[in-house]
Amino acid sequence: MSNLGRSTGMFALAVLTLTVALAMPAYAQVGAAKDGWLVMKIHSDLVDEDVLSGSNIDVDVKDGVVTLQGTVPSEAGRTRAIAEAKKTDGVKKVVDQLKIAPAHAGGTMDKAQDKTAKAADKAEDKMDKAADKTESAAKKAGRAIDDGWIKSKIYAQYLADWNTVLNDSNIDVDVASGVVTLNGTVKSAEAKAKAVSTAKATDGVKSVHDNLHVGTTR
Repeated sequence: MSNLGRSTGMFALAVLTLTVALAMPAYAQVGAAKDGWLVMKIHSDLVDEDVLSGSNIDVDVKDGVVTLQGTVPSEAGRTRAIAEAKKTDGVKKVVDQLKIAPAHAGGTMDKAQDKTAKAADKAEDKMDKAADKTESAAKKAGRAIDDGWIKSKIYAQYLADWNTVLNDSNIDVDVASGVVTLNGTVKSAEAKAKAVSTAKATDGVKSVHDNLHVGTTR
């Protein structure tokens, strides 16, 4: 091979290497955005599953690999959560780290507690807005309103806005006794405001702590 041929080949290789290197950040960003969508989609599929009443599931996704953590009330709940995650388009693998445990005290309200609450309401005739929201939510048929349901419900509502204001978001939702904490990134101030307002308007939510950052999804 002539020196000219070698030089031409090396130049072509250098150009190809540079092109791939420049494309990598964009690819990583698309992957992160897809992972954020998967988190929302899986949670949205868990919202109305009665067998998951009393569960509190965290869904983490990295490059299409889903890790399920948290608690479920039964083996049937574990099986359902895993099945819902596996059937989601874009999921490559599901890692099950779920634990079977009873619902957290205060997370759900059984019939006896509901009667006690109603009796107290009549006796005191006083209820603030947060308690009123929780009370009305607890009357919903199907899966009980608890921290786990609130988390999945918020994600389901975020999914509805994925193709508009919340696209490319990567939001982590934590819920403790009705108090929501939002972490992660959104692409604009408008998206941040939307994420916070959606969480605040969700049944059972008492308050929202906003730790969201505006910027590129990581």
